[in-house]
Amino acid sequence: MNFKYYAGVLISIPLLPLMYFQGKNIRKSVPQLPEAKEPKGFVNGNFNKTINILSIGESTIAGVGVDYHKNGFTGTLATTLSTALKSNINWRVYAKSGYTVKQVCSKIIPKIEETTADIIVIGMGGNDAFTLNSPKKWISDINKLIDLLQHKYPKTPIIFTNMPPIKEFPAFTKTIKFVIGNLVEILGKELNNNIKNKENVFYYDEIITLKEWSKKHSVTDSNPKTYFSDGVHPSLLTYQIWGKEIGEFIVNTKEIKL
Repeated sequence: MNFKYYAGVLISIPLLPLMYFQGKNIRKSVPQLPEAKEPKGFVNGNFNKTINILSIGESTIAGVGVDYHKNGFTGTLATTLSTALKSNINWRVYAKSGYTVKQVCSKIIPKIEETTADIIVIGMGGNDAFTLNSPKKWISDINKLIDLLQHKYPKTPIIFTNMPPIKEFPAFTKTIKFVIGNLVEILGKELNNNIKNKENVFYYDEIITLKEWSKKHSVTDSNPKTYFSDGVHPSLLTYQIWGKEIGEFIVNTKEIKL
């Protein structure tokens, strides 16, 4: 039993009416940005080897806030891996803004066309937190997703990205940051504990804070607008830092065999 989650539920219940009205106001004020264009691409480094990547997830993997996928998370990830692994990279994105893990299982996984994949990267968590999914249900959905992918690609490493930094979203109120931000961190810890006993499944567990990111990546302008395209979704800079970080995590994790 996750006592932190249930303590959070008790604290949050009186805040739900306030969060409902705050959420409506946020939806009105945040611009409706489209998903990125061209969800597949090829990084040609003129190498003898080619690695196939599938990126699966919610709005961040769908590239909301950037024009083309090649400039966003998956494009940056592919470029990073191409250089580090001395390989050409064939990449494809399967993602939808607003989807929870359960929806990804039922609506995205059956549509994946590729019969082979060398790396699968999954970015989820935001929508499951926004819908107040419980840790128990979250892990049940995560396990189903892993099972579906391992059935289709039994030898392919599955890498879960870190959780979205909801506590840093400038468009959100303090109340929503507290409730949803804490929940998404709980979901991240549950995911981390869950995958420890699973073969060939990995999770990048860094909790993002803008202060630490600015220091780590020498970003002098730590204004939230530097990191967010609309107050919620990543900016071009954030996508590129994030894609590079996940690429480095894959390269530096010895257990990931490519």
